[in-house]
Amino acid sequence: MTSSQVTMPVAFIGHGNPMNALEHNRYTEAWRALGRAVPRPRAILVISAHWYTNATAVTAMPRPRTIHDFYGFPQELFDVCYPAPGAPEIADLVCEVVKPTWCGLDIDSWGIDHGTWSVLVHTFPDASIPVLQLSLNAFKDFEHHFDLGRKLSALREQGVLIVGSGNIVHNLRAVDFGRADEGYDWAHRFDDAARQTLQDDPTAVLRLDAHPDFDLAVPTPDHFLPLLYIAGLAAESPLDLLVDGYAAGSISMAAYTQGLDLEAGRFGSEPAAELPSDLPPTDSNI
Repeated sequence: MTSSQVTMPVAFIGHGNPMNALEHNRYTEAWRALGRAVPRPRAILVISAHWYTNATAVTAMPRPRTIHDFYGFPQELFDVCYPAPGAPEIADLVCEVVKPTWCGLDIDSWGIDHGTWSVLVHTFPDASIPVLQLSLNAFKDFEHHFDLGRKLSALREQGVLIVGSGNIVHNLRAVDFGRADEGYDWAHRFDDAARQTLQDDPTAVLRLDAHPDFDLAVPTPDHFLPLLYIAGLAAESPLDLLVDGYAAGSISMAAYTQGLDLEAGRFGSEPAAELPSDLPPTDSNI
């Protein structure tokens, strides 16, 4: 059965820092398991935390460039190239399904950022499947992003795998290098509340901003917004935990899927990649 004959699954990936692109740990193994489990997509549409801009747009170039949108990391990471083709015809389809929301076609400004390629180098390492990115419009509220996710659901019937890439808990000012594989109490509380919501009724994700730990867990919206798209796509159907854990105290590595039969918690015990110890996290754009 081809991907165009099935409803494609969806996934939210807690991507952590870009060093995960170079390492093998329980999270990257989960991302690899995701790639093995999905029907081969016609294309992959990623909503990445790192294309947070002033408009809604989709990449529409035939050969998107690999963007190294971070600072202070080793040269080995800057040498990574993910040469997946683009899919201008799918970009046109994205613009069509989100109407009346306006979506621009980006033919030359963006590409594939590390929120996308640091995951896909593990999930689809041969880079042969076309990849597009949808931007996060910084001027829109949470309800807008959730509703846009709902509108994207038509793409699932046309062979498009949709992936949100961010982190449910992402507070770089609270990073603690001594907590390599641990989370603060407030991070656990918010992450647990998000898990219950996603597993019970993803439409309730919009109420998480009332959680008492929201401001600590989500000091900026960029890494949280991709989750709203996946919750919108999931609608009332529960999401399944793929893998969970923490990095540096204040980053949740939790990942979720819908439409796959993947057993959570079977990916070993290796922690997420560590940040370079001399790198100020707030200056790194992770």
